[in-house]
Amino acid sequence: MSKVSKVVLAYSGGLDTSAIIPWLKENYDCEVIAFVADVGQGEEELVGIEEKALASGASACYIADLKEEMVKDYIYPSLKTGAVYEGKYLLGTSMARPIIAKAQVECALEVGADALCHGCTGKGNDQVRFESAYAALAPQLTVIAPWREWDLRSREALLDYLAERKIPTTATLEKIYSRDANAWHISTEGGVLENTWNQSNELCWVWTKDPEDAPNTPEEVSVLIEKGEIVAVDGKAMSPYEALVYLNKKGAEHGVGRIDIVENRLVGIKSRGCYETPGGTIMMEALRAVEQLVLDKESFEFRESIGLKASHLIYDGRWFTPLCRSLLAAANELAQDVNGEVVLKLYKGQVTAVQKRSPNSLYSEEFATFGEDEVYDHSHAGGFIRLYSLASRIRALNEQKK
Repeated sequence: MSKVSKVVLAYSGGLDTSAIIPWLKENYDCEVIAFVADVGQGEEELVGIEEKALASGASACYIADLKEEMVKDYIYPSLKTGAVYEGKYLLGTSMARPIIAKAQVECALEVGADALCHGCTGKGNDQVRFESAYAALAPQLTVIAPWREWDLRSREALLDYLAERKIPTTATLEKIYSRDANAWHISTEGGVLENTWNQSNELCWVWTKDPEDAPNTPEEVSVLIEKGEIVAVDGKAMSPYEALVYLNKKGAEHGVGRIDIVENRLVGIKSRGCYETPGGTIMMEALRAVEQLVLDKESFEFRESIGLKASHLIYDGRWFTPLCRSLLAAANELAQDVNGEVVLKLYKGQVTAVQKRSPNSLYSEEFATFGEDEVYDHSHAGGFIRLYSLASRIRALNEQKK
C-alpha cells in the first residue's frame, strides 16, 4: 500500500464510509479527515454526521454547503444542453459527483493532505466519476478505493468490523434498498428491482406520490426563463436552488418525474433503478418549450446532438474535460435567445406545457395560418422542392438508364 500521511475521505455517514475511517487508519497508518458535501440530500442525512465521523476515528470533519452552486453551475448548464441519458434518465446522481469531487480536492489541498478516498463500489459508475475528477483536478494526490482493496464483502461483515472496534453505528442488516439523494433527484436500487420481471412497489418511491393517488384536479405553474435559466416561478424571483426546491414540491404532489429504467453502466453492467426527478422534469419541459419557439431547425438539431453527447460525458464522469467544456459553451451560446414564459400543467404524473411565449419567438401566426396571407406564395414551393429533391431525381434517372 502507498505511504500516505493524511487522507480526505468523501464521507456520507453511512455504513461503508463509517467502516472506511478505521480501516484507513489501520491499513495506511494515516490521519483521516472526513469531508461531507451538502448537495441537498436532506437535513436528516446530516444530523449528527460530524459527531459520527469523529466517533469513527476521523481527526476532523468538514461540511460544505454546495446546494446553490450545484444547481447554478452544474444542473443549469446541463439543462441547457438537453442532456438525457439513454432517453429517460436526467442524470441525477451523475450531476452531483463533479462538484463533490471538486470540493473534496479543494479541502485536501487546503489541509495539506496527500491522498483522497471514496467509498464507491468496484461495480459502479461513481468510482469512475470521482477518480476521473481527481485526475483532472489534482493528479498528484494518491487515490484510495477501499472496495477494491479490502476483504469486507457484505453488510454483515461491515457491521461486525465496526462492532469489533466498538464504533457506534445506526446501520442494521435490514436495509433492502440502496438510495442516493440530492436536490435534483433520489434513486432507489436493489430489493425487488433486481429482478426486471418484478414490478416496483411503494417502497421503491420516496419523494413522489403514486400518479394514481395524485390530485384529481390539475395544477398549473408559471416559469420565467432568461438565457436558458429559470429565474422566477409563479411570479416570484428565485435562485436556481430555490426554484428547484419549489418545483420539487409541486411535482412530487402530482407524481411527476418517476422513471423505472434499466441502464447501461459505464463498466459494462446493466442495472435497474427507480429515479424520481420531479422539479427537474418540470424544468426540462419548460426549457424545451421555449426552445421550440426560439431555435431554428438547424440550431435545434445541433442542440439535440449536444444533449446526446453531453449526456454520455456527464454520465461517464467526464465533466472536467475540454470536450465537455466545449459542449457546455455551445449550449450556453444557443441559450442566449431562450427567453420566455411557460405555463405548465401538472396532472397524474404528467407535465405539459400548455402556454408559451417569447420575445424572440420565430413563430408567426401570420406565416403559419392556413388562411390567406401576404407573406407566402404557394407557387414558390415548387422550385424549392425541385431543388431540394434534385439529388434523388438524378439518382433515379441514372437507375432508369441502367
